[in-house]
Amino acid sequence: MNYALRITHYELEQWFQQFNHDYFHDKLPMPRLKRSKSKTRLGSFACRRKLTWRGYQPVDFSIRISTYYQMTERQVQNVLLHEMIHYYIAYMRLRDTSAHGTVFRQLMDELNRKGWEITVSTKTKGWETTVPQVTKKRIVLAMKTSDGKYFLSVVNPKYVHRLEQQIKRVPDIVEHAWMESSDDRFRNYPQVRSLRGRRVSRSEYEAIVCKAQ
Repeated sequence: MNYALRITHYELEQWFQQFNHDYFHDKLPMPRLKRSKSKTRLGSFACRRKLTWRGYQPVDFSIRISTYYQMTERQVQNVLLHEMIHYYIAYMRLRDTSAHGTVFRQLMDELNRKGWEITVSTKTKGWETTVPQVTKKRIVLAMKTSDGKYFLSVVNPKYVHRLEQQIKRVPDIVEHAWMESSDDRFRNYPQVRSLRGRRVSRSEYEAIVCKAQ
């Protein structure tokens, strides 16, 4: 069940207050809790440091939870707890060996012994997203040359007419076809502005051309 997309600010506040009481001795002031669409971070903690007569003090705390990926309620809570550990270390001004150093891991392990599944990092490859995926269509040029070679290229739309005129002046190009394709195989093709392409096998060439017809 996808819970992340429907999560409310009120629920984040309720969870924060409960976790603060249960695991952090009610020492953490309520931060700014926000939702984000980040696809590189499931959660993030931030603060700034202000110079006072007692030295630099951490202030302006915020925690962001991403709703980009489909997550269950339990997964969202684990992300929140991960960021609350960062918050606790910063607010208590604890020294750690790194961002996820010894202190962080000790606190994480304590919470996991209480039944949580907090991790240092989470691999999201293959996760379903909450954001509709837009299929990108590309202008593809297929060419066959007189020596029996086959080429495919993705062309900048603004240069289609120019390249069509150039093709007519190149006798070695004995066959060519234009098509619009959303095939993912063209994702890593450069969008060209000149008459060049990537050499492919006859079977791949014919499969693309037949698919477009």
